[in-house]
Amino acid sequence: MANNLSRRSFLKAGLAGALVLAAAGGIYRATHRPPAAGRFVLDDAAKAVLGAVIPVVLKDAIDPTPAMTQAATARVGIAISGLTLATQREVQDLFGLLTLGPARRFLAGVPDDWPKARQEDIAHFLQNWRLSRFGLLQSAYHALHDLIIGAWYGDESTWAAIGYPGPIKELS
Repeated sequence: MANNLSRRSFLKAGLAGALVLAAAGGIYRATHRPPAAGRFVLDDAAKAVLGAVIPVVLKDAIDPTPAMTQAATARVGIAISGLTLATQREVQDLFGLLTLGPARRFLAGVPDDWPKARQEDIAHFLQNWRLSRFGLLQSAYHALHDLIIGAWYGDESTWAAIGYPGPIKELS
């Protein structure tokens, strides 16, 4: 049986994905009140997502102890606070999607709650989103990946672990 994806089917799937993301973001915003000025601050649910995803994204770059994962999560929170408000809302929508059980299970393919999720399931979810034929999922993967990687390697205290001596003194 050939799997021919028509343009109409592709557009329907893309629209359905966008609606699910928008609905998840709306539910998340309705149930998690942002602080003043509409800035997104990581709550416990978003921290749980990051606590599960960070060790998989950073692999051997960190010792996946709770303290190191919490430090990496805090760095991501700082990175998010430096984004524009519009981008922070998009990140909030992404975490809204990932923290909802049905979305976590059916869109990410992670059957367990984030703190109990297996690293293999998380790696599989990340790989699926990275290689997805849907641009929305690819964008979500890249946002999550870039926030984690950028926040980790942007912190001077992590450079020694990878042998990076820092920028050339003459250029600083």
